[in-house]
Amino acid sequence: MENTKSRFPACLIIIPSDSSLKGTVGEARPDWLCQGRRRAAFYLAAEEYVAAQLPADNYLFSWVLPPTVVFGRNQVAQQELNIDFCRAQGIDMIRRKSGGGCIYADTGNIMWSLVTSEGAVEPIFADYADSVASALTTMGIAAKVSGRNDITLADGGKVCGNAFYHLAHSNIAHGTMLYDTNAENMVGALHPATAKLEAKGVKSVRSRISLIKNVRPIGVEALRKGLEDILTDRHITLTPTDVAAIMEIEAAYYDDDYRWGRHDRDDLVIDTGRIEGCGHLQLHLATGDGVVEGITLTGDFFATGHATEAFAKAFVGLPATVEAFCQAIDTHHPETTIRSLTAEQIKNCFERGLK
Repeated sequence: MENTKSRFPACLIIIPSDSSLKGTVGEARPDWLCQGRRRAAFYLAAEEYVAAQLPADNYLFSWVLPPTVVFGRNQVAQQELNIDFCRAQGIDMIRRKSGGGCIYADTGNIMWSLVTSEGAVEPIFADYADSVASALTTMGIAAKVSGRNDITLADGGKVCGNAFYHLAHSNIAHGTMLYDTNAENMVGALHPATAKLEAKGVKSVRSRISLIKNVRPIGVEALRKGLEDILTDRHITLTPTDVAAIMEIEAAYYDDDYRWGRHDRDDLVIDTGRIEGCGHLQLHLATGDGVVEGITLTGDFFATGHATEAFAKAFVGLPATVEAFCQAIDTHHPETTIRSLTAEQIKNCFERGLK
């Protein structure tokens, strides 16, 4: 079956460099931050462009960013990052279209993007994580896949967090690999949930991570080139026309409603807490006369389908009762659109939240 075949070695996407980026879309940024480097939104837009416009294949490309926070599709930015700190330090902030949690990246990180043809998300994501971990090990950096989306070193420290999402006829997996970083910026920029840290058995962001440079101090570019050589066996270079089209997509990432989210009326919030293997999920239910009129999902979960639409189909129009919600779960099974979430888990949350 197609899904059992590895997507590697993939085709390397080469994106021409640009040293005149003072006019990059979005907020004004200090010259030292923008000069010579595109921002995260450009590369996220490039994933969409490659998926939509290039012939079906398995494409991989890497990118290095100025100081940046990238937060998950379903996260509430104000809860997950220190916006004032980021603005004061000139740290870019952008929302991606995949699920998962907040990450901090800078010139000590290598960002990876894999764009593949359509297929089941789980085996593609597993192949991506396993292939990257194997490539690191081949380069003398013993690594393994851990938990739902991490790659760790032999000592257990995290060096790569990954996420994925599905587009029409394609899937995108991407990751953040930690060679080195400004730890003060990382700690200052992020507000990880206490429960998430406790679930990992650590007390701070700093204690969760490891640095590849401490295992193999070869430099970011040498690491990047070595991994590209292992993970790809052919290449394609994007044209100026391609880049111009990507920049048009990029502009949408700076729409305020998309980037910061719209805070609609919430009459009822069901909080799952942290579920092992799934993450954290909140269901925000707008109700009128005890009937569900709308639903929004937030959290660091990974959607394997159109989760918000699935939950809306199941619950909108129902009375806000445990019995009605549990029956809707048995009928529509919206939990199948969220990775590692079970019907019993979501039913238990309704029973606790609606007491």
